[in-house]
Amino acid sequence: MSSYNIFQGSPSDLLPTAGFHLLELNAVLFMDYAYKQRLIHVPEGFQVEKEADGTLDFPNGTLLTKTFFYYLDERSPELGKRIIETRLLIKQNDAWNLATYIWNEEQTEATLELDGLDTSVSWINKDGKNISTLYHVPTQNECMTCHQSDLALTPIGPKLRNLNRIVERSGNTIHQIEYLQSLNILSDFDHNQITILPDYKNNQVNIADRARAYLEINCAHCHNPQAWEAPAERDFDFRYETAFSDTGIRFETEKISDALLDMDMPFIGTTLLDDEGVNLLL
Repeated sequence: MSSYNIFQGSPSDLLPTAGFHLLELNAVLFMDYAYKQRLIHVPEGFQVEKEADGTLDFPNGTLLTKTFFYYLDERSPELGKRIIETRLLIKQNDAWNLATYIWNEEQTEATLELDGLDTSVSWINKDGKNISTLYHVPTQNECMTCHQSDLALTPIGPKLRNLNRIVERSGNTIHQIEYLQSLNILSDFDHNQITILPDYKNNQVNIADRARAYLEINCAHCHNPQAWEAPAERDFDFRYETAFSDTGIRFETEKISDALLDMDMPFIGTTLLDDEGVNLLL
């Protein structure tokens, strides 16, 4: 398949087709200030199951999509947007597969591209400042670098603690986990028993918890004992549930700071410094 259109009507409207449902996260991965729309498709008659350890077991046929886009002017979203790419995780035969689709300039079609791509992007931010960068679409191998755990591909963002939040659907405010359960695509359990990964952008949250949430979503997929071999050997464990004394942060703050400020980390996917994230951690 050379192209894959997951939207109704104009793709610029970012409307999911039937069978796709929005997912919203508490803490989101930084990638050059891009906006992201996340969708999930679960085959009819199947459910995502909550495991005993709180992780999610997605059935075969599950499709997770993440579309990256920029508003032309963040102060006036109605002026339009530019969609750059849609990344897919597809579960088949009990294993996840990766695919990336690049949207054309007309915003009418997305074409499969596994070798990566660099494209110039410009926009006006909320402060009225003109920003531009050479946006990097990762290669298939680069995607696999971050999306591996115990030598197998795995989703990063849609974990229960990161889905544990209030959302608005069809004009109504509802808990997201309850909403997914009402669609019969998520198994039945009490979401009040699930921990919450905080939104690191929320100034009302304890700053230490915000910092840990930032490291969880931006760094922990590589820096944990089950991840890619090279970073897993560096004695960091940035997962939110890891006790602080076991994270390796206490005695390596200077090394972490230098890696962020020098833009050595995150290892893939950024060309701009995350000023707000760095200020949060430092």
